[in-house]
Amino acid sequence: MPKVLQIHNRLIVGGPLQYVLNLTKFLEPDFETLLVVGEKEYHEQDAGFMAERMGIQPLLVPEMGRSLHPLKDYKAYHKITEIIKRFKPDIVHTHAAKPGAVGRLAAHHMKVPVILHTYHGHVFHSYFNKTKTQVFLNIERYLAKKSTALIAISPEQKMELSGQYRVAGENKFRVVPLGFELDSFMENQEEKRKSFRAEFGLADDEIAIGITGRLVPVKNHDLFLEALAYVLKNTTKKVKAFIVGDGTSCPHIQAKATALHIPYCRSGEVRQDRPLIFTSWRSDMDAVNAGLDIVCLTSFNEGTPVSLIEAQAAGKPVVSTNVGGVKDTVIENETAFLADINDKQALFSRLLSLIEDNTLRAGMGAKGAGFVAERFGIKRVASDFRNLYYSLLNDKKRAVPAFTDPLREAALRESRV
Repeated sequence: MPKVLQIHNRLIVGGPLQYVLNLTKFLEPDFETLLVVGEKEYHEQDAGFMAERMGIQPLLVPEMGRSLHPLKDYKAYHKITEIIKRFKPDIVHTHAAKPGAVGRLAAHHMKVPVILHTYHGHVFHSYFNKTKTQVFLNIERYLAKKSTALIAISPEQKMELSGQYRVAGENKFRVVPLGFELDSFMENQEEKRKSFRAEFGLADDEIAIGITGRLVPVKNHDLFLEALAYVLKNTTKKVKAFIVGDGTSCPHIQAKATALHIPYCRSGEVRQDRPLIFTSWRSDMDAVNAGLDIVCLTSFNEGTPVSLIEAQAAGKPVVSTNVGGVKDTVIENETAFLADINDKQALFSRLLSLIEDNTLRAGMGAKGAGFVAERFGIKRVASDFRNLYYSLLNDKKRAVPAFTDPLREAALRESRV
């Protein structure tokens, strides 16, 4: 049985972790898989419960954190080298920037046959200044040479990485869209909807819009708040907005809400009659999506946004900025309205149209579940990676010359004389 070492940066709530856990779990019994993770940061929501629920016990390398730290990174490299020496994987598959660097260098040093890296997103715009971005880009180009193949999670991302940023040639990339267990978002929706809306005192005719994700600059929550302010001024309908998640930008986002004259409160506070609620992290996203009516995303940069896949699985229409792999996760103008990142008014108007038109909202929501079940279901992604892993292993075997015995070859030559 081939062995796979999956290396991810940390156990935190989000799409990349779900992807890695699914690869660890659902490629059994074809592959024996070990998952290695780093340490999460203090402000991040721990998702160890997700691994535990799936019966997965990750191996922790605390030094492999998210931030750059030369001494810790050096220790992480040596620890992963030792793990490779003991586990003897046929494939090392890394995820995210830090594990991608540390893991691929260790795997190359230890001569692992197949080395893969998945780009769940990238840091080549909207994260750092131009000089720092170029440094990271040069590092990725170097690491690409050490990789057997690179995994993009959407055709758009592949073109961006190979064409725009020239990380590697197009033939080095494979496109494997994400895959998730989506059944919970489709089941018992009415019951979950009633529970969520009762928790927040939502009336039947109140329209709930939400945005889910880390509260960090790249997620661009300012634009969501601007859209909310526009809607509140231009509709006669009752609207309640939810910001689901937490992070370092929370104080800034709350200050922005105040500046836009949007009253807000936190989940559990008395003043839940206010139009905006910060819920912090929730582990029941199936119930959250059931309770919402519209799901938004306003990021500057995205890989494959899981929140939009989950929203469509729950039958909710989407309004989003058209960035990264977003358009590969929706059917534009059928399950989602998309707007250019620089066209705020288009986003505002499309959100307002969904709030105003009950029939439009219901019609767009009804088309989403079947689309994402077929395209992003766990069975599909497990099958894709099973085939890819075997294909790359077979290619590697064919590329290795057969062993020859020099003495035997010499004897054969003499016998022919």
